[in-house]
Amino acid sequence: MTEFFQSLGMSYEWAWFVATLAGILLIALPVMLAVAYIIYFDRKVIAAISLRRGPNVVGPFGLLQSFADGLKVFLQETIIPSGANKGLFLLAPIITFTVALLAWAVIPFGAEAVLANINVGLLYVLAISSLGVYGVVIAGWASNSKYPFFSAMRAAAQMISYEVSIGFVLVCVVIYAGTFNLNGIIEAQRGHGFGFVNAYGFNLLLFPMWVVFFISSLAETARAPFDLTEAESELVAGYQTEYSSMSFALFWLGEYANILLMCALNSILFWGGWLPPFEWEPLYMVPGIIWLFLKMFLTFFLFSWIWATVPRYRYDQLMRLGWKIFLPLSLLFVVMVSGWIMYTRVGL
Repeated sequence: MTEFFQSLGMSYEWAWFVATLAGILLIALPVMLAVAYIIYFDRKVIAAISLRRGPNVVGPFGLLQSFADGLKVFLQETIIPSGANKGLFLLAPIITFTVALLAWAVIPFGAEAVLANINVGLLYVLAISSLGVYGVVIAGWASNSKYPFFSAMRAAAQMISYEVSIGFVLVCVVIYAGTFNLNGIIEAQRGHGFGFVNAYGFNLLLFPMWVVFFISSLAETARAPFDLTEAESELVAGYQTEYSSMSFALFWLGEYANILLMCALNSILFWGGWLPPFEWEPLYMVPGIIWLFLKMFLTFFLFSWIWATVPRYRYDQLMRLGWKIFLPLSLLFVVMVSGWIMYTRVGL
């Protein structure tokens, strides 16, 4: 893209700047549009499982319901509690929303369709996603209210706990692929399953790690059955209780952008990313971005299905699952995967 803008007579510096800005907009704007529609899809799936209709009034089939909700919160008054720390209170949703978008810079939508194809892309995603806890903690503390503060403490403990097991799961994937580059990880999955299936998910050593990663993704994004940061019977609405108008909407957008990111990572790390599901030449005629979106869509369907069917965990069950089951299990598989790689590739 830089070369294109240079051909229009721009200097290299200006061409690079405009190309980077265009790339950011090409990612950020579709992500925001996708957030609007996955909220609609989320409500429709939950309604169908509950034998209800879901949104069906605003626009054809209710497709404009998310935009009507966005307009509603945009027109509402922003109320700041008198005892709140005003600066931090307003900063918290901005941090959550911004951090949710930053990780998309290294997500590959195709072989060349990535904003920043860096060698440590997976480390970048892990580092950026871990920053999301700051927005939550600041929101709970700055509200100067008991229940938001309790929720923020829960969220901090929950996110940190499951990031540990996620980290060891990623170590297993990196050992198998031999790279931190997300495109490299996708390429390493060509024909990995039975010689013609493009996915690590068909590896007997890595499939249990996908299960751990998927469940940890639910906990990391505070989705049901791990939505204990917003347990209405205990915490009213969690760390968002004192928020209204667009500040509340930024939390909502950031939350769903993080969910989309986790769906993308599930697809990229274990199910072949932008590769077609099978090594069959006609399937490569379909653009890679379509395959990635289909895999993300199926993963999000699992997220919605679980929300509609699985009851909420208690907090002690949540912590026990993370520390006493997932952490030892992921550590064990790091040893097993390392041993298997040494045996098959090094011969020791």
